This record gives sequence, C-alpha cells and structure tokens, in this order.
Amino acid sequence: MNKDSNVSNKINEIIKELNKYAYDYYVLDNPAVSDKEYDKKYDQLVKLEKETGMVFPYSPTQRVGDTVLTQFQKYVHKSKLWSMDKAQSLDQIYEWHKRNLKIVDLYNSTHEDKLPKLKYILTKKFDGLTVNCTYDQKGNFIKGATRGTGEIGEDVTEQIKTINSIPLKVNNKSLIEVHGEAIMTKKAFEEYNKKADVPLKNLRNGAAGALRNLNVAETARRKLSAFFYDVGYNEGTPFENYTEMMKFIKDMGLPQDDYIKECETIDEIKEQLEYIESIRDELQYDIDGVVIVVDDIKTRELLGCTIKFPRWSIAYKFEAQEATTKLLDVEWNVGRSGRVTPTAILEPVELAGATIKRATLNNMDDIIRKGIKIGCRVFVRRSNDVIPEIMGAVEETLKDGKEIETPTRCPYCGSEIIQDGVHYFCENTLSCKPQLVKSIVHFGSREAMNIEGFSEKTAVQLFEKLNIKSIPDLYRLNKEQLIELDKFGEKKSQNLIDSIEKSKDCDLASFIYALGIPNVGKKTASDLVNVFMSLDNLKIATYEELVNIKDIGDTVANTIVEFFKQDNIMKSIEELLELGVKPYFEAKQIEKSIFNSKTVVVTGSLKNYTRITIKQKLESLGAKVSESVSKKTDYVIAGESAGSKYDKAVKLGVDIIDEDQFENMFTNK
Repeated sequence: MNKDSNVSNKINEIIKELNKYAYDYYVLDNPAVSDKEYDKKYDQLVKLEKETGMVFPYSPTQRVGDTVLTQFQKYVHKSKLWSMDKAQSLDQIYEWHKRNLKIVDLYNSTHEDKLPKLKYILTKKFDGLTVNCTYDQKGNFIKGATRGTGEIGEDVTEQIKTINSIPLKVNNKSLIEVHGEAIMTKKAFEEYNKKADVPLKNLRNGAAGALRNLNVAETARRKLSAFFYDVGYNEGTPFENYTEMMKFIKDMGLPQDDYIKECETIDEIKEQLEYIESIRDELQYDIDGVVIVVDDIKTRELLGCTIKFPRWSIAYKFEAQEATTKLLDVEWNVGRSGRVTPTAILEPVELAGATIKRATLNNMDDIIRKGIKIGCRVFVRRSNDVIPEIMGAVEETLKDGKEIETPTRCPYCGSEIIQDGVHYFCENTLSCKPQLVKSIVHFGSREAMNIEGFSEKTAVQLFEKLNIKSIPDLYRLNKEQLIELDKFGEKKSQNLIDSIEKSKDCDLASFIYALGIPNVGKKTASDLVNVFMSLDNLKIATYEELVNIKDIGDTVANTIVEFFKQDNIMKSIEELLELGVKPYFEAKQIEKSIFNSKTVVVTGSLKNYTRITIKQKLESLGAKVSESVSKKTDYVIAGESAGSKYDKAVKLGVDIIDEDQFENMFTNK
C-alpha cells in the first residue's frame, strides 16, 4: 500500500469517527465524547487536510459555512416534489378515506393480485422549509435544493452543509433524492434572538431566511435542524411500502422525527390527531398539522395524482398560531410588584380559536429590538392559552408609524417612574391602586389563602370605599363595613367575613406564596417549606442555604433574602400573626415504594395520567422525575407513541415499564 493510500485511509478513519460523534450528538442527543475530545480530533483532521491537500467532500471541515454566494443557481429535481391536499376537519379525512376504500375494493374485486388492507402512516407536518438532498452512487452528499416550484428549486448546497444533523455521506450505493424539512428549534430561535440586532419574527421565517441567505455564515449562526420523511428519487431497490422507506431513511443516518404511527381506522386517526395537537406546544419545534399517507406503494400507484397533489396523501391542518394585525396603541399597566409594563392594543384578529385584542410587549428594550411602531402591522403569536406576544413588525408598514414612548409618571397614581435594568417601576407601594388591589387579590387567591368570594371588583371597593391599604387590614374588616359596599347584602358580607376568618388556618406553603415574594410561585414555596419547615427559619435563611435547594438559582435566592430584610414586609407579617393567622407545616409523607430515590423518565401518552399527575404520583413515591434519559436513569415509563426517549433507554439498557406495570409495582409493594 502506497503512502497516499495510507494517508487517505487515516483521513477517512478520522472523518468516520467525527461523523459518528456528530450523529450521536445532533441526531440521537446522546454525546459519545466531550467537546474537548471532539475538537482535538477535528483539529487533527484539519492539520492532515492542510498538509496533504486531501479534502473529501464529506469531511466535517466542509461545513464551515464561511461562503458568501453571489446568486442562487437553479436546480432541476430528479422527481417532482408534490404539494398535499389539505383537510381541516375529521369529516374531510373520512371522505378521503371512503374514496380510497372504494377504489381499493373495486380493484380487488376485479384483479387476482389483491392489494393489502388500507393502512395509513401518520407523521407530524413540520412548519419549516422543504429541502431536497441528493446523494450519489458513493453515498456522498452532492446537492441540496429548496422545493421551489416542485420541479425546479434553488441550489442551497452550501447552506444545507451547515446543518450538522444532515450527514455528508451515507452508506448507500445508488443515486437518491431525499425530501425533508429544515427547521429552527425554539432553543436555537431564542439563542439567536438574544444576540441579534434584528430579532427573527418566527421559527419558520428563521429557517427559510437562513437557507435563502447568500451569506452562508448567517445560515450557520441560526443552527438549523432537519427531519427527513420521503425518498423522492431512488435508483436502488424499490420500496414496497412507506414503512420500509422510513426505515431506509433512518438506517442512512438521516435525522428522522420519532413520531411515526400506523392507523387503519378513522377512530385511530382521530385519536392520534387529538394526541399530537395536545402536545403541540410542548414540542421544541413548530408543527402545523399531521400528514397522513397510504403505506402500500402499489396502492399509491393505483390512487395516482391530480395536477396539484397525490391522491394517496393528505395533510390535516391545525388552527394557525400566528397572524398579522394592526397595532393601535400601547397601554402601560402596573403590577403588584410595582413594575410598569407595556401592553399592545390590537385591531381584533381571530387566532387559534380566540379573538385577540391585546398582546404582551415585555419591556421597552423588547419594543426597540422588535422595531414596532403604533399604526404598523405586527406579527402576533399565540400558543395554547398563553397571552399572545408580538414577534415583530411588517417592515413595509413602518414608514407611517408613530414611535412608542416610555411614560415618566405612573399612569395610575402619577408618581415618578424609576428604571431598574430593562424594567420600570412605580415605587408608591402605599397608595398606588393597581399595586394594592393586585396584591390583595393575589393574597386571597385559591392557591394562596383561598378566601372564597374574593374578587378583583371587591378588592377595588375595599381600596376605594373602605380605605384598605394593606393585607392585614383584611383581618380587621367587619360585616357592617362590607354591607356598605355595592352588591353586598347581609349574607354575602357574612360569607366573606367567615371566609377571611377560615383563611387564618392555612398551610405554610400557601402563606409563603400569598406573601407575593417576587419569582416565588407555589412550587418554589412548597420546596422552601419542605427544607426550612417554619416561617422563622425561612426568614433568616442565607443565600448559600437557598441556592442549595433544587431549582432555586441566584436570582430567586437573592430575592428571598432581600424580601425578608424589608421592615415594612416584616411588620406586615407580624401584624398578620398577631391578628390570628396561623400558618402550619406538616412534613410530606412519602410512600414506601420501589421508586424511592429512583430517577424516572416518562415518555409517550398515558391512559390514566397527565404529565402533571404522573409527576405528582412519582414524587409521592419518592422518585426523582427527569426529562431526559441517561445512564443514571433507573426506569422509563413508556406510554403510547413513545419516541426517542424509549429508543435511548433501549440503547442504554434502562428498565422500561408500561403504565400497568408501573401501577402494579407501587400497589403491590
């Protein structure tokens, strides 16, 4: 063997190692080596390539992304990239299924070579940019292109090389074109926007803009991901069904989403559509529906295509989570902490099943970064029941917009506003109506002191008509005073007095939460109580003691310490105790079980538990609930449609149990 062959083999050996490390990291989310080890091996490759001039197209050094292209070249796809027919109701899915069934039944009644029973494969419909990747007869990635017209796309080979999860070489000996979706994860989106001069408006535009950017370095900065779901062109052995095709894609090392579901009936499809929609907001990427395709390839050929789309596939579309509308004005509101925050007043727009008239703007820095103005059109996003957020402005509408100004005085009490970091505050805690009202409402809320019949309207009346200016004043109220309020008769007044009296006997976690310590929610309050066990202990807790508690970081620890240093706070707490409030603590009893001190991961859909209730149950059994599978995981509870966490558990040899096994394990302890 000559010297060049030896060098070539050495280089290929390093490339193979590095590509394996990249696959473990980006596709399996299971790093095999440290960043330091990877960098050392990468530097070794760079040195060898520089010394020899031997650079293979599939080398990870070819992902650098420092190219600036002058223009996009056109690329003719070897097979057409189809659009899909859309359905927005189950009835439309049912009609599509009935048509398929009729055609298959007619064929089977007139032919000896029978088609198999109709089976559908469901996958998520990703909201990104369709890409077409070509691999040659040696398995080398040679071309990447956008969908374009479906027949002609744009050459984005260099841009696609920056997507680390897409292999530059696969183990295949025939020319193939593989279709997928380039996406931007929520994590990548947030990280990019933290540093960007002009923040991205949404995940889809982030991905599409990256791939259609002539400056490849900008593409690389967006840290795109991808999922592959179709082999559009194949000069190798034909596939008999879609299941076989998807296995081929996975075996090639191409990134593939872990959700692939077989269905034969409309009821099964309905169940899966509901499941995917229920987890939509939990995903790290955007989806806008579910793709339903016929599994059998021969059946697909029989069903054929229209001019626009294949008859053997359909996309079920979810309601949009984003819309554009006009920003009419900005309203400044005061919270119970005194923080003055902007709220967007919008031209009403229908979004995700609701009429949206208002949206959060976070703070003035956020307004400046997003470049929005009063009168311009804006992108509004809504996820689940979360308050809608403005993501950015429609640029061409900005020219006639009015700049948004920061108030210098509290819009409610007229006190001077002070700036602290990126936020603005009204320091008038004694007589600023919104602060007092919201503090009182929070104190009486269900998860706090649970004062029944206590509303914001009542709190406003207490402030305005009875001069209630502090929390302890609630416990000084009498029935005669309440009767004077609007819509307060004798019975209602007595009920409220009784409820206030009843609230004196409260658990310590609820009391801590009711105090309104910034950044301390009910869970954190419970964690604090489980550690310190009394109010007196918590009041003198040190920063060092607090940061040692799980999920409590620097900010929360400092906030708690500073909270209990305030004289007015301590005075109010003493008053409450003198007035008869008696917060109690009962040590949490953990059931003796096999799960005590074990690390447990839950994946998939469970029959009898939601994500919250299974977590609560596991914690009551003494388990530590984790979001990711590792060598330290003791059990994985796998429900329906268990995905990558299940696969990782299998690979690591972690004990996998189903829901029934889980219940038997703690009921038969």
